[in-house]
Amino acid sequence: MIRMDDKVAVVTGGGHGIGKAIAGLFRKRGATVYSIDRNPGDWFVGDVGDKETLERFAADVIAKSGHVDYLINNAPPMMKGIDECSYEEFQNALAVGVTAPFYLTKLLEPFFGKGAAVVNISSSRDRMSQPQTESYTAAKGGIAALTHAMAISLAGRARVNSISPGWIDTTDSGDSGITEADALQQPAGRVGRPEDIAEMALFLCSGKAGFITGENICIDGGMTRLIIYHGDHGWTYEV
Repeated sequence: MIRMDDKVAVVTGGGHGIGKAIAGLFRKRGATVYSIDRNPGDWFVGDVGDKETLERFAADVIAKSGHVDYLINNAPPMMKGIDECSYEEFQNALAVGVTAPFYLTKLLEPFFGKGAAVVNISSSRDRMSQPQTESYTAAKGGIAALTHAMAISLAGRARVNSISPGWIDTTDSGDSGITEADALQQPAGRVGRPEDIAEMALFLCSGKAGFITGENICIDGGMTRLIIYHGDHGWTYEV
């Protein structure tokens, strides 16, 4: 079992979904976890898209811990398409999805402990798209590229990897609306759970992944590997 006793982890977007699962798992394995989320809760409340908020959050973490071992950049950007997304909204998506991971890493890097690791949460949308998803897709593609750039720049200071989740059920209400057909269109036979991503984040931060850096690992139940032609498995395309 991977243990994180006496380690300090920072998780953005840690109040719900994937971020909540990561923060919970790291705490369970012994880490002290500092989270930020814009929704009210038992964490640092603020918008990671705001520069001063990131600076205050980083200062608060260092004042309390003195160092950081693991940084999980998870906070998600908005998803709006080219027809509806304004210039300001697109800029905000990039601020949350790309600039915040860059800047928070920059702020915390001087305080990284030995064997530090950064995990960026991208998306399988970094390689595939639905219509009208430009703001989210651009940000997720950006963080995937940022990952390998930072892995080179931080060599010897921290390993940097990213995870690209596929369809993950992040509903807290228990009523996800996911159908049997939704599950069966995944080669793995089910929709993903936040815990699937949390377990990979745990592994990537641990010494067991000590020879892995600059990588993007897609966890999508095989969905991006499935070729679908018109007429396959009852799929039809309306012209």
